[in-house]
This record gives sequence, structure tokens and C-alpha cells, in this order.
Amino acid sequence: MKMIVAPMLRIFFRPWTEGMENIPDEGPAIIASNHLSFSDSFFLPALMKRRVTFIAKAEYFNTPGLKGRLTAAFFKGVGQLPVDRSGVRGAGEAAIRSAIAVIDSGELFGVYPEGTRSPDGKLYRGKVGGLARVALQTGAPVIPVAMIDTEKVQPPGQVIPNFGIRPGIRIGRPMDFSRYQGMENDRFILRSVTDEVMYEIMRLSGQEYVDIYATAAKRQIAEEKKRAEAERRAEQRAERAAEKERQAAEKAAQAQAGAEKAQKGETGEKSERDGKG
Repeated sequence: MKMIVAPMLRIFFRPWTEGMENIPDEGPAIIASNHLSFSDSFFLPALMKRRVTFIAKAEYFNTPGLKGRLTAAFFKGVGQLPVDRSGVRGAGEAAIRSAIAVIDSGELFGVYPEGTRSPDGKLYRGKVGGLARVALQTGAPVIPVAMIDTEKVQPPGQVIPNFGIRPGIRIGRPMDFSRYQGMENDRFILRSVTDEVMYEIMRLSGQEYVDIYATAAKRQIAEEKKRAEAERRAEQRAERAAEKERQAAEKAAQAQAGAEKAQKGETGEKSERDGKG
């Protein structure tokens, strides 16, 4: 599948890469990338010179329809591992065990430290857990990667990608955390390792960094949209009410003008009759 998809991506999008020499020709490593778009999951594994195994959401493998079947075929073809992340207890530990197995087999394991796609193109706080724990338990180097402009190729919620935009992949130098090996149960160390990796991704991508989780940012954005929509509807209701009041006042004025005109007509007729009498 990669043999088919990679040439197609190069033909239609002409993506550029920088720092590919930082990917080792052999041996294990952790690829830690920012996450701007659904298309990251196509460009990154397809354009790497070696197979990169990511933990992918299980729904990517069982979504119905033509798009779902094509997506599942691609993910299976490039070796992605399905994991149910719908809240089942133990899913996180299962993902870590799968990642360690990939590293132990001498392969590349890919991870998005933010845990989800950025809702607005900014870089958000990395989640403590998978990335740092796998790095410290295995001793594998972490290679920071920045996806560039993929959110312009396929913005969140958009199905059909935008052609004519050249996305990029910028790869940093391997990061060695062997000084912390054996300290994978120390949450402060895990946070320090994660933040160090996120700093390198920020430096490579040029993104604005926001020190909250992307999931929290998504909730805030959704709440702001909900408030804005409520305000818009309230303004519309107020405008409709004002328009009704205006129309009612206009009708009342017309009725008053008609009544006054009729009264003047009656008064004129009475004066005319009195004059004749």
C-alpha cells in the first residue's frame, strides 16, 4: 500500500522533507510528531524512508463506506496498530506494551504527544505517559518531527483535501534520554522528558505553544462556539422582536392617521350641513 500511496502523494502534493538523514537506517527509535491534520497519518508514514508504526484509533479500521475501507487498507498496509481508545480501562497500558514490542523488534515507533489533532494550528502540551515511558523503558532515542502546513491541505472536519498546497516534514536530531533510564515511574521525570521533546517540536515547526492540553482547548473552542451561537440567536430574536414592534407601531400610526382623517371628514360634512341650514 505504501508503494502506491507515497508516489501519489508526491505527484498530487509535492511534499518536501528536511532532515531525513536524522532517521537511522536501522535500529529502534521513537518518532514524536505534532498533529495538525488527519492527513498527517498518511504523509508521515508514507514519506519516511523506513516503516513507522503508530497506534491508531480502532475506528479507523472499522469505519463503513468506501473511504473507511480505503483508510483501513492504508493503515494496515503501513503497519498501524488499532487500539480502542474509547475509555476502556487498560487501553493506555496496552498501547505502551505494543509500543515497547515495536521498539524491541528494532523498528520505528511513531507517536503524537499531544494525543489528538490541534484544533487551531497551535502546539499544545504533550501528554505524560506513552512517549516518555516508552523512551525510558527501552532507551530508544526520540526523534522530534514537525508536520508543516498539513492543516491547510486538510483542515479539521474537511473530507476532500486541498490541492496546490505543499506540505512538509522537518525532522530534528535524535534526543537521548538514557540519563533518565529506569526512572519511568517518576512523574516529574516523565513531564520533563515530554516537555523537552515538545520544545524541540515547537522549534522545528515554528508553532505557537499553548501550555494546556489540546483536548481542553477543543472543549474551550466548542464552548466558545456554543456561546457565540447562543449570542447570535439571541441577537436574531431581539432583531425579530424589534421588527415586530416597529411593524406594530407603523400599523398603529397608520390606523391613527386613518381615524384622524375620517374624523376630519365627518367634521367637515357636519359643518357643511350646518352652513346650509
